[in-house]
Amino acid sequence: MDNWDEIRTAYHVARAGTVSGAAEALGVHHATVIRHVDALEARLGVKLFQRHARGYTPTEAGQDLLRVAQTTDDQFAQLASRIRGRGNDVSGELTVTSLAMFAPLLAPVLAGFQRAHRHVILRYLTGTRLFRLEYGEAHVAVRAGPPPQEPDNVVQPFFHQRAGLYAARAYTEAHGLPESLDALDGHRFVGPDSEEPRAPTERWLRQTVPAEQIVFRSPDPRAQEDAVLAGAGIGFLAPWTAAAHPDLVEVAAPREEWGAPIWLVTHVDLHRSSKVQALLKALKDAARDWDTA
Repeated sequence: MDNWDEIRTAYHVARAGTVSGAAEALGVHHATVIRHVDALEARLGVKLFQRHARGYTPTEAGQDLLRVAQTTDDQFAQLASRIRGRGNDVSGELTVTSLAMFAPLLAPVLAGFQRAHRHVILRYLTGTRLFRLEYGEAHVAVRAGPPPQEPDNVVQPFFHQRAGLYAARAYTEAHGLPESLDALDGHRFVGPDSEEPRAPTERWLRQTVPAEQIVFRSPDPRAQEDAVLAGAGIGFLAPWTAAAHPDLVEVAAPREEWGAPIWLVTHVDLHRSSKVQALLKALKDAARDWDTA
């Protein structure tokens, strides 16, 4: 059977006993009901109803159809009830995606959220790939840079990512510290391996530091962080990252031009679900102090 609409129409005719009763229950014109029933009988090659002055009475074949359709209709109703209940419940799988560099901030929040909602299964996907929310690849995406423009996404401000220049003590002992940002000649830098810098820090580095001084390059922000910690050169880090490593020395304090807005992105179809709203609240509450961290 490839046309549930016709079966559903016949089911309502059998229940109501009249075309007009079925039309009223379905919210369609009585001609649509007659057309559906006639088409279904033609497809099956049997009469499903005896027509008479008082209405329609199911034949034996019609009664078989009524029993199957009743079961199917009940199952659809149960499914709809479960889906509605699931939408109001903070449970099930919840997928969050972000750049790996945000894991130290987000992982504790996600762990706390899961402790508060024991029936949630969290998937935290990190990397530079943009997961497609419209295909259900993630419920919540944390994205940096200009606000995402996809028309079906809900975009909300999350926090402002600050960045400063730092170096490991091992680097400063070997190469010293620049006296100012105008005295960077001879210093070694860690940066992205990209011909098209996107982040404000990447653009500043490309415009300010000669390419031959960017001696350690990686497309992965976490790898860049590890390289700075290992003494490979001076590089950009978030202040909260630097604060976790006492061996780091501040070369230049965070500047407004190096900062970048961070966004919470959800798909419009899932934005209002209870579990997404609960997670968004937890993330926003945690981020209140991150702008100054």
